[in-house]
Amino acid sequence: MFNVSDNIDAVGRGFDAMPAVVQAAVRDKIALVASALESRVRAKLSGEVLQIRSGALARSIASDVAGGGEETYARVFSQGVKYAAIQEYGGQTPPHEILPVKAKALAFMIGGKPVFAASVKHPGSRIPPRPYLRLALDEAAAEMTQTLGQAAVDAVRRQVGGAA
Repeated sequence: MFNVSDNIDAVGRGFDAMPAVVQAAVRDKIALVASALESRVRAKLSGEVLQIRSGALARSIASDVAGGGEETYARVFSQGVKYAAIQEYGGQTPPHEILPVKAKALAFMIGGKPVFAASVKHPGSRIPPRPYLRLALDEAAAEMTQTLGQAAVDAVRRQVGGAA
């Protein structure tokens, strides 16, 4: 998995030592990389990892860039969907009662016959992990590293070329 946290101090010192022009170029590229990763995650949720039911999880995916200097970072995350984490990591839901929300009774079919009930006792579910965020990040890590490194190199070249 793509992870710079093991060397974050060295990465931060190196980034802080870069000219402001280079830092700005890398920050701009970070935003583009985050947006591309967001698109890749949405693709995973469009049938590759999970089948679309309502599309709420895919619509909940967002990205942002925050901070500055060594604290510059991008996030790709799910916002406002309770089941996002259990889909990513798997888990178990507890037994619970299902009650009607928009009607006086629940209606469903059993053995081809309609059944109506005031409530149903659900035994809970085991949800297997279906990593959509981690998988997208793993697939994009090398390209992201290359893109950000190239942005820094290009900015330094422009800086040196402009100073000559």
